[in-house]
Amino acid sequence: MQCDKPVVRKGRKFDQVLEGAREIFMRDGFEGASVDDIAKAAEVSKATLYSYFPDKSLLFMEVAKCECCRQAERADSEMDHTRPPSEVLSYAGHRLLDFMISAMGEQMFRLCVAEARRFPELGQAFYETGPKMVATRLGAYLDIAVADGSLKVDDTNLAACQFAELCKADIFTKLVFGIQTEFTAAEKAHVVDNAVSTFLARYGA
Repeated sequence: MQCDKPVVRKGRKFDQVLEGAREIFMRDGFEGASVDDIAKAAEVSKATLYSYFPDKSLLFMEVAKCECCRQAERADSEMDHTRPPSEVLSYAGHRLLDFMISAMGEQMFRLCVAEARRFPELGQAFYETGPKMVATRLGAYLDIAVADGSLKVDDTNLAACQFAELCKADIFTKLVFGIQTEFTAAEKAHVVDNAVSTFLARYGA
């Protein structure tokens, strides 16, 4: 038996609902966020909230998608593609790791894993705004670096995915399994620096 797919309906107060939900999710997390608090923060009724998002997980994923895009746009605007690959990759690696181990990033991952069978579109949304977006944007930079001779990469999409995986080595696994929940700047730098070194050892021109 196949479940009907929940539908997200857009309307006049859609952005208002998203902003209120973002405030509560960032404060209380997915499990701790109540529909009452979200409706209050968004200044809408619960009926209005449910008319847009019939399931709280869909609302969270919409907020997470917007947050991913916000982070990606900010990273693009701040990253100087004319700098040496070691500097560009280091910057990108730190931004990527910081988001993956943030409350939003971790909760987004856990929710998708838990709900992927019930709501396959959640998994697709996570992939589209998470791994795929990273691969697309980082791959675009790698194309530039290949064109100017800074890097030598045959498959920039695959290389971008490889770099993303290198940047979360050890740390993300510990976070997901509850081994460690806080990471120092030195611990994060150790992982990212080694990710950059490993990547350049393979793809450096």
